[in-house]
Amino acid sequence: MTFIVDPDSATKIVKMQQRVRWRDRIIAQKNIDQTTLVLDDGVDDSPDFSFMVIGDTGSGYHRGHNPQRKIAEQMLPHRQDCRFVLHTGDVIYMVGSSEYYPKNFIQPYREFLVGGNRPGRIKYDQMVFNQPFLPTPGNHDYYDLPWWSGAIAQAAVPFRYLIRHRLDLDIGWHGSGQGNAYAQAFLDYLKRFMTDAELERHLDQHYTAKTDAGRCLRYQPGKFTRLPNRYYTFQAGGIDFFALDSNTFNAPLPLPTGLDGEDARQALHRKRDELEQEQRSLLEEADRLDIKQPEQEEQWNDIQAKVEQLAEIIRDIDKQLNVDETSFSDREQLEWLEQRLIDSWNTESVRGRILYFHHPPYVTEATKWHQAQTLAIRLRLRQVLDAVAKAVGKTAGDRSIVDLVITGHAHCLEYLRTTKTSHADADTNWIVCGGSGFSLRRQRLEGSELLEGLGQPYSVARSQLFIGRTGQGSQKRRPYSFIRIDVEDGCPPKFTVRPYIAEWYQRKWKEYAIEPFTF
Repeated sequence: MTFIVDPDSATKIVKMQQRVRWRDRIIAQKNIDQTTLVLDDGVDDSPDFSFMVIGDTGSGYHRGHNPQRKIAEQMLPHRQDCRFVLHTGDVIYMVGSSEYYPKNFIQPYREFLVGGNRPGRIKYDQMVFNQPFLPTPGNHDYYDLPWWSGAIAQAAVPFRYLIRHRLDLDIGWHGSGQGNAYAQAFLDYLKRFMTDAELERHLDQHYTAKTDAGRCLRYQPGKFTRLPNRYYTFQAGGIDFFALDSNTFNAPLPLPTGLDGEDARQALHRKRDELEQEQRSLLEEADRLDIKQPEQEEQWNDIQAKVEQLAEIIRDIDKQLNVDETSFSDREQLEWLEQRLIDSWNTESVRGRILYFHHPPYVTEATKWHQAQTLAIRLRLRQVLDAVAKAVGKTAGDRSIVDLVITGHAHCLEYLRTTKTSHADADTNWIVCGGSGFSLRRQRLEGSELLEGLGQPYSVARSQLFIGRTGQGSQKRRPYSFIRIDVEDGCPPKFTVRPYIAEWYQRKWKEYAIEPFTF
């Protein structure tokens, strides 16, 4: 059942560096910073501004209804008042394939694209946005299919089922090319230039903005809307935004050595076998359903969601079983973040800081809250924030090192606050925005408080708001979501978060807004 391949972190890093010609000789000669962009959108850089956030969107029709298109339609009235859109990753399900950009991205978000009145003519690698659209990659944007996936289609019931329902599962005949489709869609794909002269002309045309770190990319809606790298930073209204690629620092911590480690390894193998057997049973059940019948269609949707949930848990187990001391290989990105945050605190004109990336360090969604990847992200982000806090000292005063962290990956909308964690991630605001299109998930049964520690566990975070799947059978509710965030002048800034919901309930759509909250 492990027919999806997740490249290792080192491969992701090397491939992405090749695509943007990371630290190429000509780029270095021109003193270009490949991790910064400047928004040249013709809008006054006011300290009062708004932006929208979506995440985990990249699915197609759900048997006659299209959640991410419904969310996109809800976003349209806010475009005039919002300066840009952030995307927390998983742009294309299931395996980031270029085959699915037309159906799962260009069509749903056509109003955000130049030429969107004729979306069928837009190629995925030639998209130009008419409003800043600033994504980070998700795990599905890196996934691949093994070369034998087509040949094995008839070998077993699960594969017969998957291939028979290929269109419903958004699986084509190839994957992302180790993130290549995402890079061609959103990054400045400098690898395409065959000569130094071509590259120089391009750099002189589009890397004309000036920063303290040198020249950088000028992001121009309607003209040139590429990103300089898989992780990057930009500023708006005195707020520094940092977009990260969490796919390369989410490797789980190594298992213990000795007998304890062997016991843990055997337990993981047993759990994995149980999950695969559960998957097989679900797929056999789904194969017997008549999806033309409304009730059985709902059952099919539920099984599809459950199969993918189990697959995610299996992939997390695989990461734990295959991890070693060399698995974490992206210190460069985290050292970059650390230094840029220190620089931000030492820049008087900067009044706030926002991080956004895919994997949440804190979440109470039932399938993600205790995953090894979640805990690994939490640990590594803490290490960065602790180092920044030590470096900036009294400059930060009683403020958090960052004002807000926005993530996706968990298919819900959630707002959490960390408590006294004994680290520099304490008393911080965290938003999970991953409920904008793909199958929604429930909150964990263990409740809204996250604990750490053995023996005498202590609270490290509390969920203040959770919007995800609820109910059973005909009473099942699927509230898909996006958020608008209004930023007010002042230091520290004030943020007002406005959640918007498109709920699929009893085969009908209902749109509404949740009471906004401010911090």
